[in-house]
Amino acid sequence: MACSSIRPANPMLSAVVPFLNEAATLPRLISTLEQVLEEIGLPWELVLVDDGSRDDSLAVAKRELQRRPQIRASLLSLSRNFGKEAALTAGLEAAQGDVVVPLDADLQDPPELIAPMLEQWRQGFDVVYAVRRRRAGDSATKRLTAFGFYRLMGRLSSTTIPADTGDFRLMDRCVVEALARLPERTRFMKGLFAWVGFRQTAIQYDRDARQGGASGWNYWKLWNFAVDGITSFSRVPLQVLSGGGLLIAGVALLYGAWMVLRTLLFGIDLPGYASLMTAVLLLGGLQLIGLGVLGEYLGRVFEEVKRRPLYLVRERWQQEQQ
Repeated sequence: MACSSIRPANPMLSAVVPFLNEAATLPRLISTLEQVLEEIGLPWELVLVDDGSRDDSLAVAKRELQRRPQIRASLLSLSRNFGKEAALTAGLEAAQGDVVVPLDADLQDPPELIAPMLEQWRQGFDVVYAVRRRRAGDSATKRLTAFGFYRLMGRLSSTTIPADTGDFRLMDRCVVEALARLPERTRFMKGLFAWVGFRQTAIQYDRDARQGGASGWNYWKLWNFAVDGITSFSRVPLQVLSGGGLLIAGVALLYGAWMVLRTLLFGIDLPGYASLMTAVLLLGGLQLIGLGVLGEYLGRVFEEVKRRPLYLVRERWQQEQQ
């Protein structure tokens, strides 16, 4: 579907919220979204995706929606924890709006920003993404690693991925349908949002601390997330391996030629143990690193060729507006 330059005067808006173990924040989230979106004055729907929560998040979400029969809502409960990227994809595929806004359930993405995003959309932009000026509640280590990751991605990837930008953005229906055509199983959504292109612009904001509960992200998950991003949108690690291999082979060839020449000129001497072990350990380490990088890419090929569904829905619950 092509994007239209003529924006509907009264578009329907879909707010998409994947969540995992967010029973403490869901009541405030739904209340805040209702207040903000009602003030905007457009028809809207709420799409909630439970990514295999182990607490009573699903029951809390149903209860809060049933208390508000005026809200049009869809609630998807996945059969297990498939990960945030899969849950977000499920929500985008379920959304029916002319414009779609993914948000985090912890209210670190302020719904109040949706109104200025809509203004940019009405001016002709297809994607309006939110750039974080400040990250309240994050440790210095997390801020530093996030800063380094986005800059590294900017250098490694041929696709320009906006720095300091999460999933929080407003997208036209044509962009959502374009994302639905991308078949990969290992989904780095921030990269996919950038890869599809269209007319994009940014809005800056200060990201608040969590409004309740605890984050499910730890440094190991963040590391895996970073590896997924790099391997999904860059071949530079493979190119570094090739270049490094050629460089080491060239150095080894020159060293071998020197050894032959020295033997012819000065005779055979007793080789040193330290230099031998250094060479063996260096080359062995480089080979293991190379195998690890190749394994990361090969593992992703393995996931793709199996063609399993990205997610499975255990329960689908809908509430029509009354």
